[in-house]
Amino acid sequence: MTEHEKFHVRIKVRHYELDTLGHLNHAVYHSYGEVARLERMERAGLLSSGMRELKLAAVLLESHIVFRRELRAGDEVDVTCDVKFGSGKTFHMDSNITKADGTLAAEITCTLGLMDLERRKLVDDPRGRLEQAGMDMDVLLGA
Repeated sequence: MTEHEKFHVRIKVRHYELDTLGHLNHAVYHSYGEVARLERMERAGLLSSGMRELKLAAVLLESHIVFRRELRAGDEVDVTCDVKFGSGKTFHMDSNITKADGTLAAEITCTLGLMDLERRKLVDDPRGRLEQAGMDMDVLLGA
C-alpha cells in the first residue's frame, strides 16, 4: 500500500457464501467488513503490540450495513477500512465493499470500544490506550 493508496483487502466471493437467491448472504457482508478491520489492526501491530499484556481487546458494539448492489459467486471485491477516533470510549471502523469494476456494493459503519478484559468495561481514550500498547497509529489511521 503506497502513501496515496486507500487501504483495502481483496476478497473473492465463494459459492458456499451464497443464499438461496444466488447472491452473497447478508451476514457474509459483515464478515467481509470484519476481515478488513482485523487486517488493518494486524498491519498496525495488533499481534505484536502489548494489548494482551495490558489486558485490552477491541470489541464490536454496533454494525450497520446498507446494501447497494448484489454480489455473486466469482465476484472479486475490495473492502476498505477507515478508522476514526473522537472523544469518549468509542471509535469507528467503517468499510465500503466495492466490485472490481468500481460499483459500490455495500457500506458498513461500525462502532467499537476498547475493553479492559479484567473489569469487563470499556476504557476511556481508546486511541491513547492503543498507542500505549504499541500500535502503529500512522498505519491504523492511514496517515
